[in-house]
Amino acid sequence: MFGRKKDQHEGEGRGETGGPDMEQHEAGQHEAGGAGEGWFDPGAGGGDGGGGGGALDAVTRERDEFKDKWLRAMAEYQNYQRRAIENEKEAKRQGVTSVLMSVVPVLDSFDMALTGSPLGQDAAMSEGLKAIQQNLLAALASHGVSIIRPAPGDEFDPNRHSAIMQMPGTSPDGSPVAPGHVSQVLQVGYVLNSGGQERVIRSAKVAVVPAE
Repeated sequence: MFGRKKDQHEGEGRGETGGPDMEQHEAGQHEAGGAGEGWFDPGAGGGDGGGGGGALDAVTRERDEFKDKWLRAMAEYQNYQRRAIENEKEAKRQGVTSVLMSVVPVLDSFDMALTGSPLGQDAAMSEGLKAIQQNLLAALASHGVSIIRPAPGDEFDPNRHSAIMQMPGTSPDGSPVAPGHVSQVLQVGYVLNSGGQERVIRSAKVAVVPAE
């Protein structure tokens, strides 16, 4: 009798504690549940993919901003290049103009010596003066300088000619020069052609046939 009570008591004790098998089963269930909670579910972030779309929009905006900045920088650099080239051309024109203005009086002296002085009457002296004058003109021509020397009968050009006086004249073929046209050249002028642009350094001084 006492033996059956002892066995019953031990069985009840084992039922209360659950035994080793029960503890291992519960531990297995806990580990399985924990692992399930840590798994990645592609659909867990939302079925419509709204979060990814927002990130893509942000990247697209950033790309467009960088592209706009790059285009602006390229446009500014091209403008800078054009300004630099134009400034270089203008500096060259200014340099040639400065040199020409200092040489023009010398060229005028050659013209006077060849036309109105006794030196021009001497053949050898005249040839020497002409050779020096041509060398100077050739040097200037290499920098885009040319002479403005209208012929009698040419139409008066206010951009290249300066009317000093009015007088009648005859053209090279002997016919009378029409009114408003050049009748005589009193002093040649000079023009600079550089980079497709023409700049009159000094207008030619001329006489013009008066209007009737």
